[in-house]
Amino acid sequence: MTLTPDTHYRICPLCEACCGLEVKTEGAQVISIRGAANDVFSHGYLCPKGVSLKDLHEDTDRLRTPLIKRDGKFVPASWDEAFAEIEKRLLPIHREHGPDSVALTIGNPAAHKVSLLAYTPRLVRALGTRNVFSASTLDQMPKQLSAGLMFGHWLSIPLPDIERCDYLLILGGNPMISNGSLWTVPDYRGKAKAMRARGGRIVVVDPRRSETAAAADEHLPIRPGGDALLLLGIAHTLFDEGLVKLGRLAEHVNGLDEARAAVAPFAPEVTAAGCGIAAETQRRIARELAAAPRAAVYGRIGTCTTRFGTVNSWLVDLINVLTGNLDREGGAMFAKAAAFAANTQGKAGSGKGITTGRRKSRVSGAPEVFGELPITVMAEEMETPDTPEQKGQVRALITIASNPVLSSPNGPRIAQALEGLDFMLSLDIYVNETSRHADVILPGLSPLEDLHFDVAFPQLSHRNHARFSGPVFDAEAGTPQEWQTILKLCALLEGRGVDVDVGQLDDEAIESDVKRFAGDNTPAILSALQPWRGPERLIDLQLRVGPYGDQFGRKPDGLNLAKVKAASTVEGGGIDLGALTTRIPEVLRTPSGKVELAPPAILADLAQVKAEPAPEFSLIGRRDTRSGNSWMHNLPVLAKGPERCTLLVNPGDADRLGLAEFAQVKSAMGELIARVERSADMSPGVVSLPHGWGHDLDGVCLSVARERPGVNMNELLDDSARDPLSGNAVLSGVAVEIAPA
Repeated sequence: MTLTPDTHYRICPLCEACCGLEVKTEGAQVISIRGAANDVFSHGYLCPKGVSLKDLHEDTDRLRTPLIKRDGKFVPASWDEAFAEIEKRLLPIHREHGPDSVALTIGNPAAHKVSLLAYTPRLVRALGTRNVFSASTLDQMPKQLSAGLMFGHWLSIPLPDIERCDYLLILGGNPMISNGSLWTVPDYRGKAKAMRARGGRIVVVDPRRSETAAAADEHLPIRPGGDALLLLGIAHTLFDEGLVKLGRLAEHVNGLDEARAAVAPFAPEVTAAGCGIAAETQRRIARELAAAPRAAVYGRIGTCTTRFGTVNSWLVDLINVLTGNLDREGGAMFAKAAAFAANTQGKAGSGKGITTGRRKSRVSGAPEVFGELPITVMAEEMETPDTPEQKGQVRALITIASNPVLSSPNGPRIAQALEGLDFMLSLDIYVNETSRHADVILPGLSPLEDLHFDVAFPQLSHRNHARFSGPVFDAEAGTPQEWQTILKLCALLEGRGVDVDVGQLDDEAIESDVKRFAGDNTPAILSALQPWRGPERLIDLQLRVGPYGDQFGRKPDGLNLAKVKAASTVEGGGIDLGALTTRIPEVLRTPSGKVELAPPAILADLAQVKAEPAPEFSLIGRRDTRSGNSWMHNLPVLAKGPERCTLLVNPGDADRLGLAEFAQVKSAMGELIARVERSADMSPGVVSLPHGWGHDLDGVCLSVARERPGVNMNELLDDSARDPLSGNAVLSGVAVEIAPA
C-alpha cells in the first residue's frame, strides 16, 4: 500500500532565525523539509540547518534512553532507575553541603525549547543555588546588561528596522550567516539586497571581510578589540560637530551632559591608532549616520566578546539616541512580543530597573548579572575546597543542553574539574565532550517529537508575530517530555520522592504563578486555562495577558493559544502582528521612566578604555551557516562539504611565516595545530578559528563529528579574562603566536 505524505508546519528550533518549515512525512519517515512559503515571518526562507532536522531525528548517536555510568562506562537504564540514582547520589550532597554545592549550567539550545526555558527557573528555585551559569556569558550578556541599565529590562534590546532603514552600520556581526543574533531576521541576505536596491547603504566593521561585509557597500577592517575606540570616536564627532539631534527623544532621556563629558576625551584623532580606522573615516561615518533619513547601528558578538563588551553595547545605543534613530521607523526599534515579555507589563516609570551584584562568586568575587555568574568561574568553584571562612564548593553539577568543555575558555581545565565532582547529571541528547563526564544522562526529545513556541526570539524579532507548532511524531511510550523531567527533579530536591504525580506538580506551579497577579480571580483564570497542560498552559496564559491578548474575554478579538494554533498551519503560517512600532516611553522600566544615557557603572569602566599595543597576531572567531552548536557537526547534511575548522590567515602573513598545510597556534594558555586556509578576507596580523570544534576526546559518541574533529579554539583562551561589568568571556582579539607545523 502506498502512503500519502502528510504535511506538517514546524518552526525551526536550530538558530535565532526561527524559520517556518514544511515537513512531509510518510508514516514514521521524514520525506522532505523545505521552507514554509506561507509562514508570516520567514516567507519560505530556509538555511541548511532546517533540513538537518531529519538527520537529527534519525541520528543513531542521539540518546533515546537514560544512561547511568557503571564502573566508568555508560549503560542503558530505565527512567525509574535513572531517577533513583539521582535521588541516591545528588540529594545527600545537596542536604549535607548546602544549595551552593550543586551548580547548574544551561546551554544555548535551551533558548529554543519552551519546555527548558519556561521550566528551568523552577529547577533553579528548587536548588536554591547561587552557582548558575549559562551560555549568555559567552556571547550576549554585555548587550543584556547595557539594555537593562539604559532601558530598565534585560530584553529591551533595540533592533535594526531593516525593511525601512536607509543606513545600517554593523559592527562584529555576520547576519548573512547567522540571520541575526539578538536580532531575529530570517533571510538577512534578501532584506539587505532590497535595502540597497532602494538606495540604502550598509557599512560593516570587522577584522575579516565576512560574508556580510562582502555584500555591503563598505567594509572597514578594524583592529580586534578596537570597537570601543571607534564607537567613542563616532560619538565624540556627533557632539563635537553639532550633529546631535534627539528629536522626540529629548524629553525621554537622562544624562545627556554626562555622556557628552564622558566621550569628550576620545576624539577620532586620539582613537584612530587604537582601532586602526582613520580619524577622517570615523568622522565621515558619524556624519553619514547623522545625515541619513533613517539609520541604525547594530553591534553583535564581536563587540560583546571583548574586555569592554558592555561599554561597546552601550555606545551602540548611545549613538542611535544621539542621531535621533532610536525608537523610530527605519532606526533601532523595540519588538513587542505576544507572550513572556515583562517589558509589556505596566507603564513607563513603573519599573524598578535592574540590579546586579546581589551576590558574588566564592573564589574570584565575580558579580552576579541577570541571576547568573560568569561561566568562566565554574571550574574554580569546583576545584577550590571550602575553608572555614568560605563554604560552598561545587561538588555536583547539572548540565542542561550545555557543552562548556568545547564552548568555554580553557576547556581542558573544565574537563579536569568535572572529573573531580562527586556527582554530575546531564540533560542532553548526546554523549558529548561535557556529558561524557556525567554519572547520569537524561535525554530529551527529538525536536520533531516536541511542540514549539518561541519564547525569547519574538522579543528580538525584526517584525512582530505569533506562531506555534506541534510535534510531528509521537514520542516513544514512557518517554517524558523535558518539562516533566525538570518538574520531577524539582520534586526530588523538595523531598517529595520519585513517585510524585508530575501533573499535580504542574497544577501547583501554574496556580502559584497565577496567584501572584490574579489574587481572588485565580480560580476563574485556572478554569479558563483548563484545556491545556504543561508548556501549552503557560503559553496560553502569557498570550492572554499579553499586549495582544484576549484578557480572558475582556478583549474577544485578542489572542489566545487556540487562535494561534489555528493560524499556525502550513496554509496559515501564524499570525502577523505587524511592523515594529514606537514604544518609548511605554517600553521603559527604569525607575525614572527615561532612557538612562550615562549609567554610572559604564562611565566608570569607560575610564579604563585606552589604546593597547598591537600583538603580532590576534585571534578571532567566526561562524558558519552549517555550524551553530557543536552537536550540529554530527549531522551529515551539515558536515558534508569542505573542512570548516581551518585557521584563516592573510596570504601575505602565510608567505612571510612560511606556512604550508598546518600551523602551530600558541597563546599564553595553550597551543594547538590547525589546518591553514589562506584568505585575502583576513586583515594582516589577524587569524581566525571557529568555535565549538575538537571532537576527538575520549568517550565522545559523535561518530560523524569524530571523522573531522577539528581543534578547540577555546583551549587558547584565558578563563580569567572577562568584561568585569557583565562577566562575559573575552573570546576575541586574543594575542597568539603563529609558526609552521
